[in-house]
Amino acid sequence: MARYLVLENGSIYQGQGFGAEKELLTEVVFSTGMTGYQETMTDPSYYGQSMVFTYPLIGNYGINLDDNEADDPAVDAIIVKELARRPSNFRSVMSLADYAEQNGVVGIQGVDTRKLAKEIREQGSMKAVLVDDLNQQRIDELFAQDYEDIIRTRRAEQQQAVAQLDKKDAQLHVALIDFGMKNSILKALERRGIAVTLFDADTDFETVAASNPDGVLLSNGPGNPTEYAFAYPLIRKLQDAYPLLGICLGHQLFALANGATTYKMKFGYRGFNHAVWDIDQQAKHFTSQNHGYAVAADSLINTDLEITHEEINARSVEGVRLKNKRAFSVQFHPDACPGPHDSEYIFDNFITMMKEGVGNA
Repeated sequence: MARYLVLENGSIYQGQGFGAEKELLTEVVFSTGMTGYQETMTDPSYYGQSMVFTYPLIGNYGINLDDNEADDPAVDAIIVKELARRPSNFRSVMSLADYAEQNGVVGIQGVDTRKLAKEIREQGSMKAVLVDDLNQQRIDELFAQDYEDIIRTRRAEQQQAVAQLDKKDAQLHVALIDFGMKNSILKALERRGIAVTLFDADTDFETVAASNPDGVLLSNGPGNPTEYAFAYPLIRKLQDAYPLLGICLGHQLFALANGATTYKMKFGYRGFNHAVWDIDQQAKHFTSQNHGYAVAADSLINTDLEITHEEINARSVEGVRLKNKRAFSVQFHPDACPGPHDSEYIFDNFITMMKEGVGNA
């Protein structure tokens, strides 16, 4: 079955459809990762987006039951050069095509994904529609939809319920504010013997305080960080009371709550090979990243924030901390699923901060 990807600049890519049979408006982004398609598809940071995988063969190790970053897929669609027909892995329980069909993910294969990724790099991430024929009226109808409203609706539908991980024998307890959390963040804390209580993004300070945490973590999540302005007052109260770590979207919200600004990147960073410079360590680390917005470096000048990490190529802000509090954040994913694992020390720094004592006042 033919399927078409129509970009807002007029470019058309034709391929063969698989997965769910539906037409939609989306934002097209790309990932440079050679593996990790399952983690990428289920990462809540990608709500409302279609993922172009630049590696030419996708689906070769199938889908397993362990590597999902959320219960349901986050991406609207996946765009690949070649879809593996016969996946092979001892953990695989189904093919990528079957997973996409069962979970409502639109798929298109046979696309020149490297050409498409180059176009996105040159012109920036852009809106697109996925359709089964080139009916101009239908294409215009899809483009006329309110994309930001689509994202808000998806985020509300996928909001995870408040939950608690077992505190038995745990030495430390973290309150995790869930803006669209990856499961691998929870697993990274669990491996370190940390008990975790999850809270919705719109929770209040008193509710978090009642759980008596030793520290607070602001999770990753989808969309424009300025859409979460309601959370800034909560973040300011939390950083005054507890050691605090922000990851990805949580990093951006932490910066915004302390007077910085953010901007939409031309095409964003999505993949597992982004080099970051740790200013304190004077060391380079390769990191996992998945974001389309960044903190503006020049907006930090008149704030109490200082830069701790920079992206090596573009010198974009990859980490900040408050000068007078035990609170910091990173743009990359120290949970590293899929790898690399260079930046797992961020969790260890957070644990050290908590062990030094609760409270910053």
